[in-house]
Amino acid sequence: MTENASLRYREFKMPDVGEGLTEAEILKWYVQPGDKVTDGQVVCEVETAKAAVELPIPYDGVVHELRYPEGTTVDVGQVIIAVDVAPGAASEAAPAAPAAAAAPEASASAEAASDEPAEDAPKGRQPVLVGYGVAESSTKRRARKAPAGSGAPVAAATVAAAAAAIQGELNGHAPAPAPAPAPVPSAPAVSAERPLAKPPVRKLAKDLGVDLTQVVPTGPDGIITRDDVHAAVAPAASEAPAPAAAPAPVPEAPQAQLADLGVRETRIPVKGVRKATAAAMVNSAFTAPHVTEFITVDITRTMKLVEELKSDRDMTGLRINPLLIIARALLVAVKRNPGVNASWDEAAQEIVQKHYVNLGIAAATPRGLIVPNIKDAHAKTLPELAGALAELVSVARDGKTTPTAMQGGTITITNVGVFGVDTGTPILNPGESAILAVGAIKLQPWVHKGKVKARQVTTLGLSFDHRLVDGELGSRFLADIAAILENPKRLITWG
Repeated sequence: MTENASLRYREFKMPDVGEGLTEAEILKWYVQPGDKVTDGQVVCEVETAKAAVELPIPYDGVVHELRYPEGTTVDVGQVIIAVDVAPGAASEAAPAAPAAAAAPEASASAEAASDEPAEDAPKGRQPVLVGYGVAESSTKRRARKAPAGSGAPVAAATVAAAAAAIQGELNGHAPAPAPAPAPVPSAPAVSAERPLAKPPVRKLAKDLGVDLTQVVPTGPDGIITRDDVHAAVAPAASEAPAPAAAPAPVPEAPQAQLADLGVRETRIPVKGVRKATAAAMVNSAFTAPHVTEFITVDITRTMKLVEELKSDRDMTGLRINPLLIIARALLVAVKRNPGVNASWDEAAQEIVQKHYVNLGIAAATPRGLIVPNIKDAHAKTLPELAGALAELVSVARDGKTTPTAMQGGTITITNVGVFGVDTGTPILNPGESAILAVGAIKLQPWVHKGKVKARQVTTLGLSFDHRLVDGELGSRFLADIAAILENPKRLITWG
């Protein structure tokens, strides 16, 4: 690529959108070649091993080329899109490009006639093939031999007319009238030259087993598009009988109907967030010695507090639910038991005591389990904590959680009760000291003030790293959370 071309076409590489990540999958392109883009405009969405992230383009211009199709996993540092930042300059060279593409290459003498004016033309932007950049090398190309049986040779008058057309375009004036060429057939004939197609389209054709020389192009300047490749596959697929042993895939059908349709197994690729979560859970389960303790508690007073806060003017517009009070109870319990908020440094063989709480909230999303955290949750007021929780959940549901939001957590809450589950033995989020599972809140018979009454009851399960937290500390921490939920006035007396 020449210096002028490198200034005109700006290439945007796959960035490192998260610490330590080496690749990302392109989920969706929001632009196509020819679309105008502006600095800061989101052009695609990619999924890393931690989250789905939208990528903005840092240039103004016109999309020149998308290097990879959707669904492709790309290494960090690879160019994914090229932008023409000087689209106005294209008009200078554009007229010559179609003429050059239309010029026959039947003989070396015709090529010499068409190349001669190009060498006398002033240096500047050269006509280019889309997707292949600009080169300042000689415009001469080797003559191609016409394939055997390709038909009668091209008439010399047609070659001369094409050469004159190119010369006139390059010299800036219209060429003299030339004899009309033979009528062009309605469907373009297959060319003996290398078909014009972008790298992603060539890869698609290779994957589908399509010979590009047999594809009829419909793109500008005779470029083969993805639709052209698919169109070439469609007739062949309809003509070829399907193998008897392979049932037709029905990925869109609901899972409950797959068995009725004869589908016995479905394979789902493990990648992105789900792949990273699986690896992290295995590492955590077999690295940190887990201990899990349980406690069942009457939280009727907490549920009454939730209802009172919903009508409080200071909490207007905020989402108030039991998780908010449980999160506040955990933060107060951490303050009373600071030793539980730590991490293990294997390299230094040290326990790192944390004097802040980045509270993780486990969230189930279509892409898998993620655990974003509220930074410095210990320093937030109850309204601030409510707002942070609402934003965290909303962003996670939309699939917009950033890698930064999932880094640096210290303790996590996972609310399995929303699925009607009573409790569980959660696995620690890697690098954290403890995780609290909150079970379903149900009306149950409970002894209250010497009488059996229907009370709101839940079961808490706390898993902790036994290297950091011994049984006594873990038990006191869990008991403190339960005591606050049983009598939320302790949020004031203990907080």
